[in-house]
Amino acid sequence: MTSTPIDLRSDTVTKPTPGMRRSIADAKVGDDVIETDPSVERLQDLCADMLGMESSIFMPSGTMTNQIAIRIHCQPGDEFICESGCHIYNYEQAAFAQLSGVSARTVDGEFGVLHVDQLGGLIRSDNEHLVRTRLVCLENTHNRGAGRVQPYEKVVDICQWAKANGLRRHLDGARLFNAVVATGIDLADWAQHFDTVSVCFSKGLGAPVGSVLAGPRELIKGARRARKLFGGGMRQAGIIAAGALYALENNVERLVEDHANAQVLADAIRQIDGLSLLPDKVDTNIVIFQVDPSLGSASEFADAMHAERVLAMVTAPQLIRLVTHLDVCAEQVTRAREVIKQVAGSLAK
Repeated sequence: MTSTPIDLRSDTVTKPTPGMRRSIADAKVGDDVIETDPSVERLQDLCADMLGMESSIFMPSGTMTNQIAIRIHCQPGDEFICESGCHIYNYEQAAFAQLSGVSARTVDGEFGVLHVDQLGGLIRSDNEHLVRTRLVCLENTHNRGAGRVQPYEKVVDICQWAKANGLRRHLDGARLFNAVVATGIDLADWAQHFDTVSVCFSKGLGAPVGSVLAGPRELIKGARRARKLFGGGMRQAGIIAAGALYALENNVERLVEDHANAQVLADAIRQIDGLSLLPDKVDTNIVIFQVDPSLGSASEFADAMHAERVLAMVTAPQLIRLVTHLDVCAEQVTRAREVIKQVAGSLAK
């Protein structure tokens, strides 16, 4: 039995590596609120360049970048269209309504994937009784869709439809780097179809905190004003920007290792009676599986895994999520695979 728990609850549990910690300790800092922090400026310039955008702005979280994107695209009384399982709709406290007076219109996707023909007829007519449809939001990769990559051609179709109908487009790209590595499609190629894009550094890239919102210079100027309103202005933020810079320079290409480790877990689950993958195809670093009631509940299964020092996240009464990341090596994934088999066998008796 390993002495340290194998933590597969999320890729947000990663700890800064020694190299990242040195970069953080050596970071050049200033006051980012008055735009004098050189590390933040470097990060923002780099992200804008990587995404093919004019400008970007550093914020504490992806929730803030998403919510500020909605705010700069919409006015109170407006509405945005999104997939029903997306992070913006499910995991951000309906902040779009609380903070910006905006409503959401959800569409059920196939494990997070939308098709353009699902969106026809969803734009409200110009009528004083109705909200105004202004924005389409997509998520790539899709968290609740088990890390599903939005197919590039579907992204293009949806964004072209939105643009033709006068709607703005925002991409929640919290795990967009996973999509890049999984598909070989460049970051800027994904981003070019959107008005704004958010990317996160504290998931698979392993930085301790932070996201950026990128887009046209004038929109990012508005985002900076909204960031101040939401309490996201930071002073010597170069301390955390340095971690994000290190992540971009060292931890992107290695995401392929996380994807390979996820396949090991997925292959094992396919062979275990009483467990089934949802969906069966695993694109990136997230594996979701269903526990048959004959084996008990997801909580009981996760507790039995925990007793063997493998941590998993229960996401529904019969669903468990596993996420691979840079703090879990191939040997630990092999151990986790054996624990899952062991637990399923013991609960079946």
